[in-house]
Amino acid sequence: MRGVIVSIPRRLVEELEKRGMDVETSVVDLLMKALNLDLEVGVDAHLELALKYLEEGKSLVDKDPVQASEKLYKAAEEVVKALATYFNLSDILEDVAKSGRWSVTRLWRSVLRISDKLGEWFMHSWNSAWVLHVWGFHEAKFGPEDVKKLLPYVEKMALEARKVVGGGE
Repeated sequence: MRGVIVSIPRRLVEELEKRGMDVETSVVDLLMKALNLDLEVGVDAHLELALKYLEEGKSLVDKDPVQASEKLYKAAEEVVKALATYFNLSDILEDVAKSGRWSVTRLWRSVLRISDKLGEWFMHSWNSAWVLHVWGFHEAKFGPEDVKKLLPYVEKMALEARKVVGGGE
């Protein structure tokens, strides 16, 4: 993956975080809108972020299980955004566009609809990612072994999403 590092002023980052918005996702969404890009570009961008977060999470499991948990959750979140776009869940995407952000409710509704297409495993994998987010990151209750037990579910989401959108193995 080839990426570009961009510095974003601290004040803007603080404002995004205050609103519960992820910086990288916000930049992707804003650029998509500003440049009026095809949805396929958004699918690829969210999937690229998912795979990046997955690798970062995997590399942190033994060193920092709290941060690993959050990176893995973010990987799952980006998979959901990519697949919601790929499957053109237009009502949800319109809601996101109107509000300017993804909410937990919009993510969950997307997960349910994606699960209808891909199977229940997707919902169960999302639930594993959510457990990582809550108990691994926010509550900081998980050690490396706990994170390792849930990592394969998030990894499956990302790898299967890559297959679905045509990225191959």
